[in-house]
Amino acid sequence: MGQSFKDLIVWQRSIELTVSVYQLTSTFPDSERFGLTNQMRRASVSIASNIAEGYGRATKGEYVQFLGHARGSCSELETQIVIAKKLGFGAPASLQTTESLCNDVGRLLGALMKSIRSKQSLVP
Repeated sequence: MGQSFKDLIVWQRSIELTVSVYQLTSTFPDSERFGLTNQMRRASVSIASNIAEGYGRATKGEYVQFLGHARGSCSELETQIVIAKKLGFGAPASLQTTESLCNDVGRLLGALMKSIRSKQSLVP
């Protein structure tokens, strides 16, 4: 592992995702401020936060557990992006960028979890 969770590509990409979500949701109707806007922002922040928290935990098992929480938040956000699209919220290009970042983060999380689990099984 690197020196910090900040060295992780998945964490860096999740920060990009959060910024994209904030930019996207800033164009949503005011009536969604406490609805979809809030939900999407909280889910995106949760992804990066859980990656960081898991990284700081004492065991690899705890780390994988928090990565699982991050992946759950990523799936939640993916669903919310679909809802935003169907409601006609946000510019299509911004929605596409955010969705693409979300998909990338989900794939990276899955790969990291798989890598950690495979290393765990090698330990006697």
